[in-house]
Amino acid sequence: MGNSAIPGRLGASTHDVAPMTRAVSAPTAHVGEPASVPGPVAGRTPLRVCLVGPSLDIVGGQSIVLDRLRTRFGETDGVQVSFVPVNPRLPGVLGALQRIKYVRTIVTSAAYVASLVRHLREVDVVHAFSASYWSYLLAPVPAMLVGRLYGKTVVLNYHSGEADDHLANWPTAARFARHADAIAVPSGYLVEVFHRHGLAATSIYNFVEIERIPFRSRALLRPRFLSNRNLEALYDVACTIRAFARVQAEFPDAELVVAGEGRERAALEALVAELGVRQVRFLGRVAPDDMPSLYADADVYLNASRIDNMPSSIIEAYAAGLPVVTTDAGGIPFILQHESTGLMVHTGDDVGLATQALRLLRDPALVERLTSRARSECLERYVWPAVRDAWLQLYRDASRTPASQPATSPAP
Repeated sequence: MGNSAIPGRLGASTHDVAPMTRAVSAPTAHVGEPASVPGPVAGRTPLRVCLVGPSLDIVGGQSIVLDRLRTRFGETDGVQVSFVPVNPRLPGVLGALQRIKYVRTIVTSAAYVASLVRHLREVDVVHAFSASYWSYLLAPVPAMLVGRLYGKTVVLNYHSGEADDHLANWPTAARFARHADAIAVPSGYLVEVFHRHGLAATSIYNFVEIERIPFRSRALLRPRFLSNRNLEALYDVACTIRAFARVQAEFPDAELVVAGEGRERAALEALVAELGVRQVRFLGRVAPDDMPSLYADADVYLNASRIDNMPSSIIEAYAAGLPVVTTDAGGIPFILQHESTGLMVHTGDDVGLATQALRLLRDPALVERLTSRARSECLERYVWPAVRDAWLQLYRDASRTPASQPATSPAP
């Protein structure tokens, strides 16, 4: 699920972030890599890609994926990457206005559009990250329109698990999406959703920084659980807490760490008190750099989302060797196979979630089988080398394909 915040929430990075470039030498073909990178002069002039989306001041799926892409493209031969935040921090009086509700949206949006007009003239590809609803109109749509005005290749990178409702009930959603030369999504689930609404999309997975997530084999589990979704209704952390209460009834020393912030926090803390659950810690917002240590300390990952796409937290749990118990919301069945790479129940089923978690605590062989397969899948599909060429190929294909082509069949 992508960030649903609109420009102006908490401010972000700088006005325009300096581009990151790696010097280009004579192209060398490697197995699994393109022989050359598309650009104004292939192999000599770098492809100039501008990533447009939220900075890490809005912590969530989109901002984390964008930051990883920006870092990796900065290390990639033949690519010059820059970044325009949809939530720029502004100085002086304008910065003060960003702290005023409603006013901040107007001020921040104006500054954001001005930075697009100033910056996109100098790039080849506009790669716009997207959530749904109002965020869609305020963040990627201006980037797509300015990109089209300048004749640039425009890629819409849509991340919201609410895509079906958004496309069905907001007529402007599909209309604006057709301004993109290509639509990229992180899961086959969203490919199918866009196809139902007459739009072709390509699936390119989110990826994990495998070297930053310590792997630990968990032969015998301790009842130490982790939930790290934002505390919003669509992630149904209340279901996670109810499931944990059932587990704690059988394992009194069970612990639950809840990492994340959101509008549901007070209600969730009240639910913990109401259920009489012990040893539940609410950590609030956790920086991405601190998340690997939480995976390392936990022994079971719990997720109870009701609406979802391709949660990076699940594939990060794979990388850490952390067994996963989750609901089957949205695109999750596209990345987790029940009884193969994790355990899955229907949304809202706290009894089922607890039952599957208890299975893990009592069956070391099951844990070993699930975590071994999950990590192998992660290393094969959800790491940078596996997705780098897919992005470069998408940029190449999009530059040759006119916008507004209707979908003919869903991507594989």
